[in-house]
Amino acid sequence: MDKRTAIQIRESNGRREVFDVVRRRWVSLTPEEWVRQNIVADLAETYGYPLELMQIEAAITLNGLTKRCDIVVYDKLVKPFMIVECKKESVKLTQKVVDQACRYNLVLQVPYLLLTNGVQSLCLQVDPDKRSLQQVAIPHFS
Repeated sequence: MDKRTAIQIRESNGRREVFDVVRRRWVSLTPEEWVRQNIVADLAETYGYPLELMQIEAAITLNGLTKRCDIVVYDKLVKPFMIVECKKESVKLTQKVVDQACRYNLVLQVPYLLLTNGVQSLCLQVDPDKRSLQQVAIPHFS
């Protein structure tokens, strides 16, 4: 694992924290944050996505409400490319999770949705013309 994506954990004031390599700061180590930091490391190390092209908790406005995407990955032109929705390990990747990512995609219009609970990951390619989703392998950064 690259030194920039090695997961670092510490105790601080009685609480466990993990270093977020994208935001470059220590954050509370929740079960969902553990999944998020692992998928960030995997996207960087295995699939070649630069940390600089990832945004954690990206704010979007949907139906007048502010929502936050767990991770938005951008392409070389800094255009949104993939929404990553992270759930804690005990949450199953159901249609409800797919629907959540699809709602976020009404705003961002990305070609890929990646859903993960740290145990299972599901990557979906969006076909806006057919208004359909197809399960695919996680694309490599190119």
